Amino acid sequence: MSRREAQPEGVYSITGAAESLSDDQTGRTRRYLFSMGVRTACVLLAIVVPGWPRWVLIAGAVVLPYLAVVAANAGRSRRAPAPVAPAAPMRPALPSGPEGSGAPAA
Repeated sequence: MSRREAQPEGVYSITGAAESLSDDQTGRTRRYLFSMGVRTACVLLAIVVPGWPRWVLIAGAVVLPYLAVVAANAGRSRRAPAPVAPAAPMRPALPSGPEGSGAPAA
């Protein structure tokens, strides 16, 4: 079989392409900075708030850095591959001519 006659394995849609590396890093950086902002708020509020909420805020300030680092280092999410669209059947470029059209017989 020649290259032209071979059936394609599948047609892939561009919408199945993965998110770019820079977009992924930007998203992870934003999530990390948000977590660190919440941690800073926990530390500042723990100084001001009395009673049992202070201990909850201190626990949040201690646990949030670990969770933020784990989430930031989790890497790219794996998505299921996009479904493959069915390929159109290969057809000859020109139909064969009628019998007896003057073409030499083989």
